[in-house]
Amino acid sequence: MTDRASIILDDLTVDFDGHFQLNNINWVIEPGQHWLIAGANGSGKSALAAILAGEGDHLSGTLSGLPGSDSLRGSDSQQSRNSLQGSGSLQGSVALVSYERQAELIAAELRKDDADILDVISEGTPVAEIIAEVCLDDDLAQTLVATLGLDPLMDRSFRKLSTGETRKVMLIRALTSRPELLVLDEPFDGLDHDSLQWLQDYLTTLAETAPMVLVLNRFDECPGFITHVAYVDNGQLVHQVDRADERAYDDLRQLLHLKTSELEVPMADPAIALAPLNGDEPLVRLTRATVRYTDNTVFDNLDWTIEPNQHWQVTGPNGSGKTCLLSLITGDHPQCYVNDINVFGFQRGTGESIWQIKQYIGYVSTALQWEYRVSTSLRNVIISGFYDSIGLYSKSTDIQKAIADDWLAVLGMTGRADEPFNGLSFGEQRLALIARAMVKHPPLLILDEPCLGLDDMNRQLVLALIERICGSGETTVLYVNHRLEDRIQGIDNHLALS
Repeated sequence: MTDRASIILDDLTVDFDGHFQLNNINWVIEPGQHWLIAGANGSGKSALAAILAGEGDHLSGTLSGLPGSDSLRGSDSQQSRNSLQGSGSLQGSVALVSYERQAELIAAELRKDDADILDVISEGTPVAEIIAEVCLDDDLAQTLVATLGLDPLMDRSFRKLSTGETRKVMLIRALTSRPELLVLDEPFDGLDHDSLQWLQDYLTTLAETAPMVLVLNRFDECPGFITHVAYVDNGQLVHQVDRADERAYDDLRQLLHLKTSELEVPMADPAIALAPLNGDEPLVRLTRATVRYTDNTVFDNLDWTIEPNQHWQVTGPNGSGKTCLLSLITGDHPQCYVNDINVFGFQRGTGESIWQIKQYIGYVSTALQWEYRVSTSLRNVIISGFYDSIGLYSKSTDIQKAIADDWLAVLGMTGRADEPFNGLSFGEQRLALIARAMVKHPPLLILDEPCLGLDDMNRQLVLALIERICGSGETTVLYVNHRLEDRIQGIDNHLALS
């Protein structure tokens, strides 16, 4: 790697669609260095990584030394952004994997359903084609597909994959494009334990020949090959630390592990009272539940009962059926009506409406975050939880606005109530959707990997909030995650899918 040129950002100011701006960035990535970009949600970590892939409008300053590109100044940025089109988010020989790129691919697939010119419903692009779009190494692609267990999915529509499976496809696209610079934004999020361990080992080997820039919210996941850390705050690069400087590195670690303060869970809206449930009946009972497709059985003859105040953690590898199981409960899976499922006293398929069920559920998932594409304010996103809607279409009350502002205060986002939701970072959006799910104090709170995309401080904030909810006696928590370190006190029941 030592024969490569330095990448130099000289007093660079970059704007991202008017929603966010990085200011006066001075940064040099020398040959042989591997960088970690750290900082709080919304600080600009992902934006700084995206600059290296040619994104953003360069307002001033220069960027030079990127593999496969010339120096960029001011107005050159539009040309650099145009070069991304059709290239799988590659700028020259820079490969970028991020939640934003993942969401863009999903959105592109969803737009195929919206096209009026189509006479048939789009089946979506197969995984094999998604990978082949940017692949320059077929042998490596075959090896990675087999290693990550994606062989049975190559003919399946990309948009029908689970979150973890989608992330694996994104990684394969990047690794097989033969990049001279690999930029990975939260590469470990959403992966099951075995896949995560494999990726950590693979990147350690790859670091011997290819420079890398990683964005990580979990500072304790920093790989051993990382040589330097860039700390971003409020759109500025405020610290650059050589990992060999133990004192500076420890100070930065302490900054990124801030302790959670005392929290008060905001009140519910007394005007929106749910019909009381029979406390002697379980919230959910599945009897010999089976989900089967023509070529695949997800799970078979599953018996599961969730009693009031009986909190559950659900684990399992990617593709084991965790999200599928949740959608049976919420009524969003078509096979829920051919299974023996009793939810909140309603037997599935006996004339109940989906809204009779969903009024008792708060729900957070990555799929919901992708679907929440409406343009509305941060406060309205939280208020929409009272109405189980994506967007707000009813006039909110003063009490609901006050409750939403109380949630914003808990999340450290006071004063940002009127900011557009779609202008927030991924982690900030996740925080807002968690508040949306909790706002009505539902009898059942379903959290499908709620900590994805969150920095250490916000992750601990969310885990503390969930612990408070578990201890409130009002809400039963169903918590899906991969990570043992994110176990929550008060959740004593465990369902492991294989």
